[in-house]
Amino acid sequence: MSDPLRSIRWSVLDRSRTRAGEEPARAVRDTVAFARQAEELGFHRFWVAEHHSVPGVAGSAPTVLAAAVAAATSRVRVGTGGVMLPNHRPLVVAEQFGVLASLHPGRIDMGLGRSVGFTGGVRRALGHDHEDAADFAAQVHELLGYFSGEQDVHPGVHAWPAEGLRVPAFVLATGQGADLAAQLGLPLVIAPARGEDAMVAAIDRYREAFRPSAQEAEPYVVVSGTVAIADTAEEARRMLVPEAWANAYSRTHGEFPPLIPASRVEELTMTDRQRRIFDDSMRGHVHGTEEQVADELNRLLTRTRADEFLVHTSTYDRAARLESHQRLAALAGLRTAC
Repeated sequence: MSDPLRSIRWSVLDRSRTRAGEEPARAVRDTVAFARQAEELGFHRFWVAEHHSVPGVAGSAPTVLAAAVAAATSRVRVGTGGVMLPNHRPLVVAEQFGVLASLHPGRIDMGLGRSVGFTGGVRRALGHDHEDAADFAAQVHELLGYFSGEQDVHPGVHAWPAEGLRVPAFVLATGQGADLAAQLGLPLVIAPARGEDAMVAAIDRYREAFRPSAQEAEPYVVVSGTVAIADTAEEARRMLVPEAWANAYSRTHGEFPPLIPASRVEELTMTDRQRRIFDDSMRGHVHGTEEQVADELNRLLTRTRADEFLVHTSTYDRAARLESHQRLAALAGLRTAC
């Protein structure tokens, strides 16, 4: 029986998290540096994200940042996890990815999500609202049509230089998004945001309903999640603390903050609600020593039958994050020089 850890692809998602006391500009520069390190470690893809007016995330323009990452690397595939399509016109997105793919042939991925702005003010500034997410399926159809030359929403309109290029599209999804990925014959990127059982149910539904397409003949599942590896289980657990606190703070203040060190979080006096959210946010992540993480990943990969794992570990300590990825690369049998 094959080792699941060594039989799938391993990739990285970086959201350009900001840290307290640092300028947001450092976060995007760090993303580019981290991409070089991920490439040397042998990861298959390096993806960046899209967030608007979020103090804790500097990654606001994913195609611009992807261009910088692609220019700074030479082998790793580069893409978005994802471009939030309801925030944009499909024509412009197609043009942007067409330019990226023209400059970096065979290395660009197009991850697509359906989220809109974090707050009402952000949504108004973007000129969109929650209702726009309901048109996600139509937006994806239009976008893909610009690459095939078959879009008919705006007759006579072409997305140069995208038309005729093959840029793999991925659907970032839970629930109905999994159904759309199956309908379009596209890879599914999914995380256990609603629990592992719900994620597995969505994956099963995706595989059962999958329709082969020009891009994919068979279902392709990318499971996304946090992986934190350290010398001890406690050290790995503490890597999760800064992001868990940021989530608890955002849910009680309406603003997602920069990361602070675990030691500062541990000194805080949390409200009962914050403590509940914090404790919930600490659950469901793969963390521990190499042996513990290998056992948990093998269990998860066996259950999901994932084709790829997209790691999105977020913590205050950059050195600890890099070391965790180095250890994961070794576990997975990737190239480990950095």
